Amino acid sequence: MCGRTSCHLPREVLTRACAYQDRRGQQRLPEWRDPDKYCPSYNKSPQSNSPVLLSRLHFEKDADSSERIIAPMRWGLVPSWFKESDPSKLQFNTTNCRSDTIMEKRSFKSGSIGAADSPENWEKVWDNWRLLTMAGIFDCWEPPEGGDILYSYTIITVDSCKGLSDIHHRMPAILDGEEAISKWLDFGEVSTQEALKLIHPTENITFHAVSSVVNNSRNNTPECLAPVDLVVKKELKASGSSQRMLQWLATNSPKKEDSKTPQKEESDVPQWSSQFLQKSPLPTKRGTAGLLEQWLKREKEEEPVAKRPYSQ
Repeated sequence: MCGRTSCHLPREVLTRACAYQDRRGQQRLPEWRDPDKYCPSYNKSPQSNSPVLLSRLHFEKDADSSERIIAPMRWGLVPSWFKESDPSKLQFNTTNCRSDTIMEKRSFKSGSIGAADSPENWEKVWDNWRLLTMAGIFDCWEPPEGGDILYSYTIITVDSCKGLSDIHHRMPAILDGEEAISKWLDFGEVSTQEALKLIHPTENITFHAVSSVVNNSRNNTPECLAPVDLVVKKELKASGSSQRMLQWLATNSPKKEDSKTPQKEESDVPQWSSQFLQKSPLPTKRGTAGLLEQWLKREKEEEPVAKRPYSQ
């Protein structure tokens, strides 16, 4: 369902946008884990790294579960039980996971259900706008032959709200407000069943159409987020070769005859000349009806007395 996100904010700005209150009511900023892996982008696609907000308790055993960490993770969950050495060989798509089957599928059982929410900025510039906080889960995968641990995540989807139902039947599970975010992340104090109650469609979202520039993941410009008008179509400009073709057609194409203009006795349409074709002795009339009439006339004149079967 969800195949593109955007988070182009500088790291310092993104950190301030993720400010929160801990369990004691103290205003805090989340700390970064592997900050060098964060790459701002107007056009993030699956398998790219995106910033994920999660509880510090996932990394520190005795930490306060209300404290938060931002960690860049691969979009597209690679489960810890995956045995291949290359994550790209995973045979199924884990970019999104449905809320109604999240507890059933083996892929999503290895990570904590209340693990992560992804603060991708979807088609918005942060100027008194809130980050679009989408609920997700993450896991950590260690290569069988050893190496760096890979952190990856998936976005949870729900039935689409009324406003988006004409676009798609699914939408991201959006955590609407600081209270919902706190409950989702604080798995040390909030049970899985309580956290799942936060997963439902929401109408508290604005959106706009963007151009097809976003379809190519190599495009990373503000144009990927610029609104487009789906009603007013831009006038297409003909290329140089198209303009030459239009000029040729205007000067060389035969014009449709006026019904009031008398037809010429002989056609000015050029005849085919070839060693395999003979010119017709009959005058050629313009139009399909004239040609059909001539053909029928010739068939009648040249019809043999008795038709014989073909033989070599």
